[in-house]
Amino acid sequence: MRAPAIILVNPQMGENIGAAARVMGNFALPDLRVVAPRDGWPSPQAEAMAVGSPVLASARLFSTTAEATADLSRIYATTARPRGMEKRVVTGREAVGEARQALAAGEGTGILFGAERQGLENHDVAGADAILTLPVCPEFKSLNLAQAVAVVAYEWASGEGVPEAFTELSPPAPREDIDRLFEHFESELDRAGFFHPPDKTPLMINNLRSALVRARFTDQEARTFRGAIKALALGRGKARIVRED
Repeated sequence: MRAPAIILVNPQMGENIGAAARVMGNFALPDLRVVAPRDGWPSPQAEAMAVGSPVLASARLFSTTAEATADLSRIYATTARPRGMEKRVVTGREAVGEARQALAAGEGTGILFGAERQGLENHDVAGADAILTLPVCPEFKSLNLAQAVAVVAYEWASGEGVPEAFTELSPPAPREDIDRLFEHFESELDRAGFFHPPDKTPLMINNLRSALVRARFTDQEARTFRGAIKALALGRGKARIVRED
């Protein structure tokens, strides 16, 4: 899927450009546009901070914001302070949600970030479709440029859900296996004298089963749990043999 362009307007420090490129690479935002960086271009400091991010290698340099946004039809301007303008204001999450829809419809979309010292100029904000602001503390609104890009980049990527590497779990254990686990566990508890007094046994069994059901064992977990029960049972037997000797 296409992604919004990240446009850094008059960034002062190469380190922040590189850090922004790095986090953009982390969160699959490939289009970095840099407008008139204070310290020139290319930037050794940016290269050092980007630590090999392919985003920096493909970054494009522009002289003005107008040139950087010429091919875009939807633009968000990031700012932490009111500008006295009648302008729609959205959160980062709302902005990337709208950007997804716009991009899917074929609209070029970009997000403007201003210079470290004072942010975007008013004329850049005025030319945007909406203001994107983050819920920073009112008493301390100053947010590092690369960190601001990181927050928006995260919001963009979070819409993709949990990474596949963390979702490759074994399937839930079938009820037949869970029932065998119950029987095995309860049998060993009974042999150990756990169910006392006898008239409370049904209630205790129900409580144990309810707790185990909530765990939603996978195939592997059910096998592991039964192995643990067996090991404890064998250990108990060995201890008894030692005492008898």
